Amino acid sequence: MSSQQGEAPKDGRDWADATPAGEDGDPLGHATELSGTPDLTRWTGLSVRAALEAVLMVVDEPVPTAELAVAVARPIADVEATLGDLAAEYRGQRGGEPRGFELRDVGGGWRIYSAPAYSGVVEQFLREGHTAKLTQAALETLAIIAYRGPISRGRIGAIRGVNADSVVRTLLSRGLIDEVGTDESTGAHLYATTALFLERLGLTTLDELEALAPHLPGLDALADIEEQI
Repeated sequence: MSSQQGEAPKDGRDWADATPAGEDGDPLGHATELSGTPDLTRWTGLSVRAALEAVLMVVDEPVPTAELAVAVARPIADVEATLGDLAAEYRGQRGGEPRGFELRDVGGGWRIYSAPAYSGVVEQFLREGHTAKLTQAALETLAIIAYRGPISRGRIGAIRGVNADSVVRTLLSRGLIDEVGTDESTGAHLYATTALFLERLGLTTLDELEALAPHLPGLDALADIEEQI
């Protein structure tokens, strides 16, 4: 049985049946301006809360409410209310125990973060418990960041010839690189190596890195590549 018009189903199911149509026939209101009116029947039978959680688990940057509304085919107001409920639930404000992660509205969008109370546990895991060796792709990317940083993912990908997103995430999780600002012209995040990287290599500064020119005569061409990006 569907909910009354304008209300989301109490149990989060069959929300396609409960989606109200506006005066212009747009079931999502102005959220659909982003990508057109989606097929609401695609998600019938799924939980809105769970759908939002599934999307938020895979994003790398905060996602605006309007984009999430389009993703789950619900009005912006409903999605915003659900996100607020999830954030409160994770913080233990709905009677349950606080989770080890939080949902925050920062930087113009929503994203899941580890809870500050458990930062020490996370740091210890990343620095000591995560002992798997880096892949060749990760080592290549780390070298590029060490020698050419601060540098954006796009430039890293251009130098390596492949998308660098997943490798950058791995290096971030290991604490070997960190975001250090944004590119003034593109707004892209810039990455550089961390103190942990220097510690692991036994270096004091990046100036102590061995010069690459004798081993890689074509290094000067990287500047030309970057200018073309």
